[in-house]
Amino acid sequence: MPERDPDRHRRRTELRGRSAETLALMALMLKGYRPLGSRFSAAGGEIDLIVRRGGTIAFVEVKARATLEAAQGAIDARKVGRFSRAARAWISRHPGCSGATFRADAVFVSPRAWPRHVPDAFPIA
Repeated sequence: MPERDPDRHRRRTELRGRSAETLALMALMLKGYRPLGSRFSAAGGEIDLIVRRGGTIAFVEVKARATLEAAQGAIDARKVGRFSRAARAWISRHPGCSGATFRADAVFVSPRAWPRHVPDAFPIA
């Protein structure tokens, strides 16, 4: 059995994640969302996509797995905590958006299936 090259594995995982985020963004844009940012990191957490539609700003976690069901199960309490810290940091850095409604959405991506967008998938703690 060949040994695994950790750098190669990391690059492939990174590419898969970026591809899923691009697909998720395209699906959201077809629903009328416009992008405000991507891969925002702060306070020990990361937000994959930040999008707006009307008065709502959605912080989006994108999960790509072999099946949509596996993707849905990939967001745990620890991830929600890190995501929430990053969302609060983004909000504090953008005071002009204070009148908006904020929510945490998820987009689940799997091969041969349209991305599944779940608005208000979990609370911003």
